[in-house]
Amino acid sequence: QVQLVESGGGLVQAGGSLRLSCAASGRTFSAYYVGWFRQAPGKEREFVAADRWSGGITVYADSVKGRFTMSRDNAKNTVYLQMNSLEPEDTALYYCAANAFVGPSQRSTAYNIWGQGTQVTVSS
Repeated sequence: QVQLVESGGGLVQAGGSLRLSCAASGRTFSAYYVGWFRQAPGKEREFVAADRWSGGITVYADSVKGRFTMSRDNAKNTVYLQMNSLEPEDTALYYCAANAFVGPSQRSTAYNIWGQGTQVTVSS
């Protein structure tokens, strides 16, 4: 069974950092594309970042560019989202998602495999 599991969320003060993990199981994801999305209460799901699972074509939302960075550990079949200089506006449930054919899309509908999400709360 193909599965994505996020972890690493938590409560942090503004200006702090967190690193989210997205661990894949069930198959090798090296040929897949992975996206990070977030959803705050009462708001639509929002694109954060996307890349080929193996890296090289990263795309970031303007709101996180320069603060968030994607990386990966291929041996662990895990992708990371390093989040620095966090702001209260970054508070949301963060999801990772994958697709095999569409590419590093900013559209959530392009992804057919989703994790359960991990909560990030940034206090002011």
